[in-house]
Amino acid sequence: MTPAGRSIADIFRYGVQRHQAGELDQAERAYRQILALQPRQPDTLHVLGVLAYQRGQYQQAVSAIGQAIGLRGDRAAYHSNLALALLGLGHSAEAEQSCRTALRLDPGFYAAHNTLGRILCSVDRVTEAEACYREALRLNPAGHEAHNNLGNLLSGRKCYAEAEACFRTALALKPDQSEVTFNLAGTLREQERHGEAEVAYRDVLRANPNHTEAHYGLANSLFLAGRRREAEAGFRSALRLDPGHAGANYSLGHLLLLTGRMEEGWNYYEWRAELYDVGRRNFAAPLWDGRPTGDRVLFVYAEQGLGDTLQFCRYLPLVAERAKLVVGVQPPLRELISTMPGITRVISTGDALPPFDTHCPLLSLPRVLGVTLATISSTVPYLSTDPRRTASWRDRLARIGGFRVGLVWAGGRRPDQPSAAATDARRSMALDRMAPLAEVEGVSFISLQKGEPATQAAHPPRGMVLHDFTGELDDFAETAALIEGMDLVIGVDTSVPHLAGALGKPVWLLNRFDTCWRWLLDRDDTPWYPTMRLFRQPSAGDWDSVMIAVKKALLLRLGEVSGRGRQSAP
Repeated sequence: MTPAGRSIADIFRYGVQRHQAGELDQAERAYRQILALQPRQPDTLHVLGVLAYQRGQYQQAVSAIGQAIGLRGDRAAYHSNLALALLGLGHSAEAEQSCRTALRLDPGFYAAHNTLGRILCSVDRVTEAEACYREALRLNPAGHEAHNNLGNLLSGRKCYAEAEACFRTALALKPDQSEVTFNLAGTLREQERHGEAEVAYRDVLRANPNHTEAHYGLANSLFLAGRRREAEAGFRSALRLDPGHAGANYSLGHLLLLTGRMEEGWNYYEWRAELYDVGRRNFAAPLWDGRPTGDRVLFVYAEQGLGDTLQFCRYLPLVAERAKLVVGVQPPLRELISTMPGITRVISTGDALPPFDTHCPLLSLPRVLGVTLATISSTVPYLSTDPRRTASWRDRLARIGGFRVGLVWAGGRRPDQPSAAATDARRSMALDRMAPLAEVEGVSFISLQKGEPATQAAHPPRGMVLHDFTGELDDFAETAALIEGMDLVIGVDTSVPHLAGALGKPVWLLNRFDTCWRWLLDRDDTPWYPTMRLFRQPSAGDWDSVMIAVKKALLLRLGEVSGRGRQSAP
């Protein structure tokens, strides 16, 4: 008997009861009382290691469970739990080995299959991991942990409906699991079921008001649902809990810019570099602070899409007045940007860098220059074209006749930003959605679409004659010359409308419901481009309403042209 008059078995049962009740301090005292009497008691060493794992004390867990295995190496549960502790330390190869040892000892051990799935997921062996989770669920269909883990795996594959089913099953088996509810909320948000996502996120926050990611997720859902004031409060709540949360900082910056509060917004927008492979580089030279540099070289470099470069290159001549300026841009833009005044040298992204003394990402220039909504540089054109190229395209387009309208219907993909895939899909449409324009007589349509969606130009909507010269457009200098010969450009939010706006050409932007911050709110014009007109989706995905409005505007525009000659106006 123990000094307290109880057997070791009684103390162990008491410790396990306290452990299962979540009373870890009491459980640890009981386990250590046993080990003071019997230091080589394997079951006690094992559960003490499990307790350390639950506290995040992974090295202590490995030590205790390792001692247990040294005493009883034939226990599958010991090896499976050692694998969890090793995984916590980031030792995935050793964790896998321990888990496979557990399965050799007990091939039907549900927990080991589930743990092996987690280990394989951690090293991106997701196909093998999925097989592990499904085998775990075959052995134990009521295993809520495996349902949740399989849901996370499917969500990572963007199989959101299947992931949702897994999370709902896990919650049906064991209700009131906040983390599973949080995972469910994420899949609902990805399916754009923002009302249901809101309910789930609020359930998580009722259970844990300090759940930073739930505040952030709820704010994102509210933002995408157009409830921007509530979304702003949510992002700020997340930042109160975690001031360094990159996603909340960046998203708040996006919201502030969208609502025209640029003085504050630019600072938060700097957090984009923490989320994506864009923005600030790890150069030894310091960031430019906006002050004149004399003869010292300033390197300004493109960091996001082609449209971003076309929009913000407007500030390069102003910067060139303060510094000896070298600019790095995407190769298709190099020749076009080289026409801008004051720039010492333009290089292509990926070229060897010349020596420089200070640097600045292109989209950080508005912050450095103190740009506000009232001081946006809106003078156009700020880009120019080669006169010979322009004359050549004007001659060719003159043979087409009619009111010449350039079309672009899809944005490019951003493989460096996987999270942007959904946005890229929402901002794009199929060419067939532009069918109402084919009903407008007297218009000659010219494709400006590049990339994979350009193949649709071979099969335009019925009644639309679509001329396609895109095979000859090797860079944006050539595209700019072609656009100069057009009367109007109509396109989704991609680089071509930016190019048309920078050239001072009439351009109609077809804008998705959850608009990018640069287009602001509740207006059909933009301070960035005085010749641009915005046509906004009235609800998510509603391109039909947009195209009906564009058709009516095009008919009116043709009426104006026929009434007063071919004068360009936005």
